Amino acid sequence: MRVFLTGASGMVGRNAKSHENARQFDILGPTRQELDLSDFEGVVKFLKKNKPDIIIHAAGKVGGIKANIEDPYGFLIENITIGINIIRAAKECGVSRLINLGSSCIYPNDRITPLRETEILTGPLEPTNEGYALSKILAIRMCDYISDQFSELNFKSIIPCNIYGPFDKFRDDSAHLIPAIIHKVHQAVISGNETVKVWGDGSARREFMFAGDLGGFLWEACNRFDSLPQIMNVGLGHDYTIKEYYEAVSSVIGFNGQFEFDPSQPTGMKRKLTCTKQSIKWGWMPNTELIQGIKQTYEYYKSL
Repeated sequence: MRVFLTGASGMVGRNAKSHENARQFDILGPTRQELDLSDFEGVVKFLKKNKPDIIIHAAGKVGGIKANIEDPYGFLIENITIGINIIRAAKECGVSRLINLGSSCIYPNDRITPLRETEILTGPLEPTNEGYALSKILAIRMCDYISDQFSELNFKSIIPCNIYGPFDKFRDDSAHLIPAIIHKVHQAVISGNETVKVWGDGSARREFMFAGDLGGFLWEACNRFDSLPQIMNVGLGHDYTIKEYYEAVSSVIGFNGQFEFDPSQPTGMKRKLTCTKQSIKWGWMPNTELIQGIKQTYEYYKSL
């Protein structure tokens, strides 16, 4: 099976390509220099030339809460442009199967119970990453409309929870929570600092899945595409507090100091937990425990 994997040089793409099941597939993963996804005609030309059997759309501009707050326009416009180009080009070129990666930030920010796939557009979005969320909602709806309107095309969306792992970004200004914690705690250890600053009071809850598990899921989804629901959450089904993530990273790295909480800083949604009933029914669950995943991620970080 020939697979066009967008974002192949990004964190999700690299974890997917390095997964043991990737060898079953003929993977097309052009770099940004080889294919500009913001160039619609270029994408069409690529698809007509290479004729993939399926597309996994994992490309996009991503970043943590600080990056999203500072550049909402960039997150909105870049992801909308890429999403429209990939999905529209796939339709025009007759690629019959597509897996679009959404994000759990598409869900309303006022829910404390596990987020179900039917809750998209049923409440206000989290303001700190609204631009990114809107771009992801648009792509999901495009896939829904195409699948409903054109019987020969099946464009489906999965909604991963937050992910972390090797090949992630670790700089404070662009990192997601776990890689940012790894960087901060590591720096505290090597510099001898006794405290690590934490945005918020540490009580907000987040669901982070190891990226290698998501990579394995993507290949299983290719093999079992016909049974894949139109929209499906892919996550742990349980979460941890921000404070617990700091504690887990500290136990791996060996930091014995104190956390300095700053409630004046934004922390985003109070809780963001996906409902995984559909994925469990479909027959899939992640298998990497938090400490195991942090250890693998920290080993990658130290290799940089």
